[in-house]
Amino acid sequence: MQSTSSETTSQTESSEDLSPLRVGIQGYTGAFHEIASRRFFPERELQIVPAHTFSELIDMLLQGEDMDVGLMAIENTLAGSLMSNYRLLLENKVKIVGEVFLRIEQNLLTLPGVQIEDLQEVRSHPVAIAQCRRFFRQYPHIQLIETVDTALSAREVQENGWKHVGAIASNLAADIYELETLAAGIETNKQNHTRFLVLEKDEGQLASPLANKVSLSFTVDHTVGSLYKVLAVLSAYNVNLTKIQSAPIIGKPWEYLFFVDFLVNGDMGWQQALDAIRPITHELHILGAYEQGQKN
Repeated sequence: MQSTSSETTSQTESSEDLSPLRVGIQGYTGAFHEIASRRFFPERELQIVPAHTFSELIDMLLQGEDMDVGLMAIENTLAGSLMSNYRLLLENKVKIVGEVFLRIEQNLLTLPGVQIEDLQEVRSHPVAIAQCRRFFRQYPHIQLIETVDTALSAREVQENGWKHVGAIASNLAADIYELETLAAGIETNKQNHTRFLVLEKDEGQLASPLANKVSLSFTVDHTVGSLYKVLAVLSAYNVNLTKIQSAPIIGKPWEYLFFVDFLVNGDMGWQQALDAIRPITHELHILGAYEQGQKN
């Protein structure tokens, strides 16, 4: 993944600044968020700043004392969209400045020498467990325990010297915590990919001149054809709609807020497309304009 950090205004210090870039992630050292961070910023020295929850990550990013940018998962090809994270984007002054796609491989990690017959428990994040349940059907003696993070589960196995407990986590976590990969690639569906957003505090910075993807949110009149009119205008401006996600508007039963991603094609600027839909939308928010990430 080619980093776009040098093309976004606040995305840090200049390339000549050799100080580590403080990247906030939900999770702990060795988490998939860290792998995504290192893929997006391959040329930078990174200081990974852990946050227990996504809400805590956003709060720390806004405070700006401990982190420069944040990485936040937004959708997974198996689990779908993380709607609570869409709400965090909308309700806080953060801006999307990039995206990175990551193939997720789940691994069963243990202390060296442990056999699968020795395990009584396997711990991990609920999503990771859900992705691996078919593998564990053949081992009914193992109890699956949900925790807050994949990498934290691996760390706890190492710190506590648990020979009866395994963890589902990444290869990076195995290396960091000196665990053995008892079984690799145990996820049921191998087409398991997560899209992560790169976030900065929104301080009115200009979008990168390389920006060709836009994320926005809006509402429309609660009338027949109102959403169609918006999509028709975007189509007329030759943009490629890559995602549309609806969410209920709290306090307005059966009315919806829409989150949209689109790619710009040809010479038409994305600002012109947005200007064209402003009169037929309400509460239009530009969540970010950034360079499209490469799917792996």
